Amino acid sequence: MEAGEIYRKTMPFCMAKLTLGALAVAISAALLAVLMGLGWLFGSSGVTGILLLVWLAATGVVRFLLMQYVGYLVKAGHIAVIAEAVVTGHIPDDQVAYGKKIVTERFATSNVYFAVDKLVAGAVKQLQGYLQSAGNALDFIPGIDSLMKVGKLFIDISVGYIDECCLGYSFYKRDQGAFKSAADGVVIYAENWKKLLSDAAKTTALVVGLLVAVTLVAFIVLGLLCKLFGLPGYLGFLVACLIALAVKFAFIDSYILVKMMVSFMEVAPTTVLKVDLYDTLCAASSKFQELYEKGKNEIFGPKPADTTTTPASS
Repeated sequence: MEAGEIYRKTMPFCMAKLTLGALAVAISAALLAVLMGLGWLFGSSGVTGILLLVWLAATGVVRFLLMQYVGYLVKAGHIAVIAEAVVTGHIPDDQVAYGKKIVTERFATSNVYFAVDKLVAGAVKQLQGYLQSAGNALDFIPGIDSLMKVGKLFIDISVGYIDECCLGYSFYKRDQGAFKSAADGVVIYAENWKKLLSDAAKTTALVVGLLVAVTLVAFIVLGLLCKLFGLPGYLGFLVACLIALAVKFAFIDSYILVKMMVSFMEVAPTTVLKVDLYDTLCAASSKFQELYEKGKNEIFGPKPADTTTTPASS
């Protein structure tokens, strides 16, 4: 099944993400209205500045609770359905219920999912650090510093999609524990990093371009409304950014996720996992080592605690 078809057929997840984003924007806008009202009552620019900082902090908390916690679980269900579609060419009828069922079966609790996700993300980011080290060795080339900064920006954005692909591999290898399958996913990425990172760079360029376009459109509309009602223009820009992030989370991120997972799953089944690469990655990344150890514990159980006691001195 092609990426475009999977994206269209998994639109219910995009709409669920959009609902979360719209809720976050609505709550943030309501908080902004209340705080702006307080600023108007006090009539002080200093108080208004403080209230604006309070609003930014409160908006951050709202976005974290909605997008990072609830949104993470919605995204996990989406990943599970994408993996099913790529492997079998079939999308379940009630895909949202199916995604929830598979995530629950695979990770038991949301805490286990968060633990696996954070370890995979940390491992991938640590491995990307070696690219920065390679760039530092080329400092003698004029202009290389600026080039590496641009490259690092693309890599930082791309990592978010790559680690989700590694995590998605755990839905493909259901005969293994979640930690073990996720560790295997990181190894598959390491084996195929040139192709996967190249694909990620292309899709990242699309993300940046679309995000700028959506922000500009939202800002123009909201800027005109702010001017019409005599409100400061920066308020329109702030709300436009929130709307752009909601659209990005719902539609742009979802499309890139599908594209990257299709690319990942094209190489995953034929990749030979080399034992020595696990040792190499453990040495390169403490997060991968922790992920790998948890994967081994799923198979062999945790190492027995040291029960040796030191004789008491007389």
